[in-house]
Amino acid sequence: MTSQLNTNKFGLAGGILWGAIMFVCTILALGIGYSSEFLGLFSSIYPGYTVSGIGVITGLIYGFIDGFVGCWLFAKIYNGLIR
Repeated sequence: MTSQLNTNKFGLAGGILWGAIMFVCTILALGIGYSSEFLGLFSSIYPGYTVSGIGVITGLIYGFIDGFVGCWLFAKIYNGLIR
């Protein structure tokens, strides 16, 4: 017996996790410079994102949307394959 993933809950969990990672990494980059190069990659992916005070909120929003959509699609594909 196989169990299906709840796509909305899986997407929400992924969105919260990726948004939190972007939030914390941006704060660390502002404070001590840690993860600045890592976040430099995301400034080319997410329009308007910079390592700045407003970038903390922008990264949180982009991270949530990106994580939600990615995990939601993963769960949809997974559920389709196990049928």
